[in-house]
Amino acid sequence: MTGPAPGVVVTCEHGGNHIPALYRALFGDLQAALASHRGFDPGALEMAEDLARAFGAPLVSSTVSRLLVDLNRSVGHPRLHAGPVRSLGEGQKAEILARFYRPYRSRAEQAIRTAIAEHGAVLHLSSHSFTPELDGKRRTADIGLLYDPRRPGEAALCERWKTALGARLPALNIRRNYPYAGKGDGLTAWLRQRLSPESYVGVELEVNQQHILGTGSHWPALREAIVTALRDALAGDAPPAPR
Repeated sequence: MTGPAPGVVVTCEHGGNHIPALYRALFGDLQAALASHRGFDPGALEMAEDLARAFGAPLVSSTVSRLLVDLNRSVGHPRLHAGPVRSLGEGQKAEILARFYRPYRSRAEQAIRTAIAEHGAVLHLSSHSFTPELDGKRRTADIGLLYDPRRPGEAALCERWKTALGARLPALNIRRNYPYAGKGDGLTAWLRQRLSPESYVGVELEVNQQHILGTGSHWPALREAIVTALRDALAGDAPPAPR
């Protein structure tokens, strides 16, 4: 991003696997799924909290399980709800959207519009994590930076962030638009439809859960390196990656 420093807003759509009491009976046979990557993004909320703290940014987060309603999907998306919820009547599904989905989207949009009003532009960081293996296929990245390549500000920031991460974490594989395409369905895509490229830069940070689910100091150190690399990228003085 060019010009004055943008405001920063951090969101975490899959921060927990909580099922409100009213809906727990629907998930009696899905406890294993709730505890897995299907139910939430392990580590994503910790990463989001570190980013918000480091940049003095507002944090909009949810710990309601994505199996009840996926806050990173559009209304009408086939994976907006898990199977037990999809079988509910339209009125019950509309109530779930009214209680959990729409308030979250509204809070996120309001925080981002406030940052734009105060700073002229916003950097929206959406914190996620991904399972090391999906459908029998191993994911070949440690960290993913997702963005819309049609937006020059997002592409440039992710290039600088990738370079800074590579310099600080040379043993890790940093990839852009992996394991998902940044322009696909999600909160950042929804916001891009509403906000100009000059005012809004949205990046989804994806961290491989193999770095999160272990023990020891590795995960806190990795979070610190991610934050520091982003500082370098925003300052425009990211060190060159080692050859």
